[in-house]
Amino acid sequence: MIAARKSISQRSRPTPQTGATPPDAASLREAALAHLARYATTRASLTAVLDRRIRRWSARAAALGDPDAVAATAGALRETVRALVRTLAEGGLVNDRTFAEGRARRLAGAGRSRSAILMHLAARGVERTLAEESAPADEETELLAALAYARRRRCGPFRVAPAGSASETPAAARDLAAFGRAGFRHDIARRVLNMTAEDAKQQLEAAKADWSR
Repeated sequence: MIAARKSISQRSRPTPQTGATPPDAASLREAALAHLARYATTRASLTAVLDRRIRRWSARAAALGDPDAVAATAGALRETVRALVRTLAEGGLVNDRTFAEGRARRLAGAGRSRSAILMHLAARGVERTLAEESAPADEETELLAALAYARRRRCGPFRVAPAGSASETPAAARDLAAFGRAGFRHDIARRVLNMTAEDAKQQLEAAKADWSR
C-alpha cells in the first residue's frame, strides 16, 4: 500500500520537461495563420501576438531549466517570428495598407475623428506616413464622423431634450467640450451643433453606403 501511494505521488509530480518544449517554426506559422483567419491585423500586431507565445513559453521554461539557455532560444525564436511575418507580408496575407485603410474608414463611420483614428492606427503598429495617408483628411468626412459621434453620444441635433429648453446653452458648451476631447475641431463641432435633426440624419444616411464598403 505504501509503495502504491509513493508511485501515485511520483506520477502526479510535474517533470522538468512539462510545459518547457519551445514552439518551432511550424507551430508559430500555424498560430499566425489561425490569428489571421480571425482578425484583421498589421505586421507589428501579428509579431506581438507571436512574441507573447514565446514569452509564455520562456517564463515556464526558465522556471524549470537554465535561464540563460532559455533566453538564447527565445531570442532565436523571435528572429524566426520576424522572418515568418515578412514572408506572410510578401505573400499578401498581412497588409498594413489594407488594414489601415479599412480600419480608418470604419472608425470614421463609427464617429472617430481623424486625430483619434491616427492614434488608433499608431497603437496597432501602422507607420506614421501610412496612417496619415489612410485616415480621411477631407472636411466632409470629418463632418460626417462628427455627426456619427453626436448620434452615438445623443448630443447636438440628436439630443433628446427639446430645443429652447433652459438647459440648451450649458448643454451646447458641454457638447463642444466633448467634441474637443474626441479630437474634432471647434469649427466642425459648431457646424454639427447648428444642424437640425433632420439634416443630420439625412447626411448620415447618405454616407452609410460608403462606410459599409
